[in-house]
Amino acid sequence: MANHKSAVKRNRQNAVRNARNTHIRSTMRTLVKNVREAAAAGDKDAATTALQKAVPYIDKTATKGVIHKATASRKISRLTKLVNSIG
Repeated sequence: MANHKSAVKRNRQNAVRNARNTHIRSTMRTLVKNVREAAAAGDKDAATTALQKAVPYIDKTATKGVIHKATASRKISRLTKLVNSIG
């Protein structure tokens, strides 16, 4: 347990940041899942719409530092490739 005022504050800050990061990461994963499900169903229009929602959010997640920028780039690239491959 924290014994100093600064350590107590640091614990509070960490809890808030952890909750924020968890929410952002969870939302990002849901958006990615929506793209993959639409692609698996073969619905190109729905997949494209889901991708257009997911890409900016993935970028924002990387900007906030929740995920690494290379991870974001890789996710976007793979999702775009997946949607483009739908016949």
